[in-house]
Amino acid sequence: MYQLEEKIWFWVLAVIPVIILFFLVLQIWKRHAQKKFANKQLLKRLSPNQSLFKSILKLTVICLAMASLAIALVNPKIGTKLETIKREGVDVVFAIDVSKSMLAEDIAPNRLEKSKQLVTQIINNLASDRVGIIAYAGKAFPQLPITTDYASAKMFLQSMNTDMLSSQGTAIKDAIELAKTYYDDDEQTNRVLIIISDGEDHGEGTTKVANEASEEGIQIFTIGVGDTKGGPIPIKRNGVVLNYKKDSNGETVITRLDESTLKAIAKEANGIYINGRNTNEVVESIRDILNKMDKKEFEAKQFADFKDQFQWFLAFAIAFLFIDIFLLERKTSWLKKLNLFNENL
Repeated sequence: MYQLEEKIWFWVLAVIPVIILFFLVLQIWKRHAQKKFANKQLLKRLSPNQSLFKSILKLTVICLAMASLAIALVNPKIGTKLETIKREGVDVVFAIDVSKSMLAEDIAPNRLEKSKQLVTQIINNLASDRVGIIAYAGKAFPQLPITTDYASAKMFLQSMNTDMLSSQGTAIKDAIELAKTYYDDDEQTNRVLIIISDGEDHGEGTTKVANEASEEGIQIFTIGVGDTKGGPIPIKRNGVVLNYKKDSNGETVITRLDESTLKAIAKEANGIYINGRNTNEVVESIRDILNKMDKKEFEAKQFADFKDQFQWFLAFAIAFLFIDIFLLERKTSWLKKLNLFNENL
């Protein structure tokens, strides 16, 4: 387990592309100036030891020094002492729809990104509850088991996309079935499943499975993302919309938020449906629901002591700068033997 103490210093890394750009501009200017002074053959005779490789090597060393300095300023810390503590909370599993319809932009920036924002904000407002994450489309896939590590949960959350599952469609039933295996029977904590979707369910028997989950003590809350008026599914490349998904007749597919399905699922499992358009309202609703639940005690392991690691990266930065001082831009005997970039021709 690690922590990053001062993440703002990652902005120092922005200096690296500036240095590279300055280097390229300088090389172009030097070439242009040299052509005015003499031809290529004469320049080689006047400065036979000039090496492009050594210049690139110096640039690389300087960039590594800046990267090491940036990480040193961020001050990464590594957990050194793991303790078992008792906490009270609820087990909350998020089932997130990653089907292609979640790319529709009828809610900004799109349905999937909105879902990620909602889950992130809900996690940020949790106290000592445990969380788990499931991704589903045509099938359900376990993304993160029940844990108290919120940082890992948010990291796995951000990596979710519509290409992570090859089986397309929306099988909410499979997500509920998988969620039932997430909870630890020995702990007997209160169990909550939050389904985030546009409600387009291509499976059968979803409400029946939701009712079975309710009998096992799982409360299901559904959050709808999208608009009932619907929107097309964009096909993008490098962030640019090339076209929109078509059906077999060549017509643009319009995908709509199906609130009735999500409401029916929540009703069968003693939960409620929440429209996901307003993030603050969603977070407050979920927080109020969880706060009213009985908190069960469980054991959790967490790091209680962290050790600074900035000194290692600072040492690397100083070492790289020290190397740069003694790294000359002219060829050396060993470099002549290597003949990189055919510089000896």
